[in-house]
Amino acid sequence: MKFASRIDKVPPYLFVGISRKIAEKKAQGKEVISFGIGDPDIPTPEGIISKLRETALDTPNHRYPETDGLPEFRQAVANWYQKRFGLSVDPDKETLPLIGAKEGIGHAALCFIEAGDIALVPDPGYPVYSVGTWFAGGECHWMPLLEENGWLPDLEAIPEDVARKAKVMWLNYPNNPTGAIADLDYFAKVVTFAKKYDIAVLHDASYSEVTYDNYRPVSFLEAPGAMDVGAEFHSLSKSYNMTGWRLGMVVGNEDIIKALMVVKSNLDSGVPNAIQYMGIEAMDLSQEDLDARNAIYQNRRDRVVEVLRQIGLDVIAPKASLYVWTRVPEGYTSAEITELLLEEHDIVVTPGNGYGNFGEGYIRLSLTIADDDMEKGLSRLSNWKIPSK
Repeated sequence: MKFASRIDKVPPYLFVGISRKIAEKKAQGKEVISFGIGDPDIPTPEGIISKLRETALDTPNHRYPETDGLPEFRQAVANWYQKRFGLSVDPDKETLPLIGAKEGIGHAALCFIEAGDIALVPDPGYPVYSVGTWFAGGECHWMPLLEENGWLPDLEAIPEDVARKAKVMWLNYPNNPTGAIADLDYFAKVVTFAKKYDIAVLHDASYSEVTYDNYRPVSFLEAPGAMDVGAEFHSLSKSYNMTGWRLGMVVGNEDIIKALMVVKSNLDSGVPNAIQYMGIEAMDLSQEDLDARNAIYQNRRDRVVEVLRQIGLDVIAPKASLYVWTRVPEGYTSAEITELLLEEHDIVVTPGNGYGNFGEGYIRLSLTIADDDMEKGLSRLSNWKIPSK
């Protein structure tokens, strides 16, 4: 049989390989401490689970959901945007529920990209931005995220001919994997760039509610003119510890929402209604609830940063996201340090080059690890003498 060439073009998904390595170590009887995958270990709040118990017994929720979701869920999204960012959005025309942000991000390329089209993709970045582009038949122009630029794409470095051919630009702040942040001044420059070249801007804001040191991220849609050119993806996975329930949403330009609705209505059957009711409950949680959760992550961040600096690594404490991004020791590649930590210390970290070529020279450590396990892992790290090369 002959498979489509796109299958060969896409590298294996990064975390599949990490999970296999962990399984191999465990089969050898090793206790592996994983700082690898960003999957919140803190349980979904009880009130959200109670809403699932209640609505799962409602017979109408046992049937196919509508692709555009429950009107109550869309209204809850609009209310959340008003409360969180001070933005008024039309719940019927400018919002759409997603089976997790990843699903919407993957499908979005089909709205814009045809064979040979260009997407502007951050490097390092979440792999689905590029994979969705390739699945749609397009090509990626990589926008390097460099430490000296605060991990923001240099818009002026994008060649004129590339900008004129590009159909979409992907952004992600707070950023995975670097933990970087962006402000409204930068987003305003993006809007100007997008309008000049007729480019859609798709902003992944999945980490906007995981923050530290009293920092509060802005929405891309707060930038003047952003609703003319863009849409923003959110995930309840990271915001409310709901990774297993697969629920997110996209908010933005009416035409973008309409196009994504066409794709989704033909390729999936929507988010189960009972889970949408969970989302409604989640978006009604207070900021105090989120602050209490973030305090746990901040304590973990501080401990990870402390130990990494103790062993001589160069690291900046992030103001948001679930990750600490740090340079590897001089003379080592990302893969070499990753392998060394796994083979000699049974510690899993993510190599930076798994997020793109410009991630080389860095590793990522996730904060979604139980405190006891984290302390075990950090104890192993703190006693590590990095061999010189």
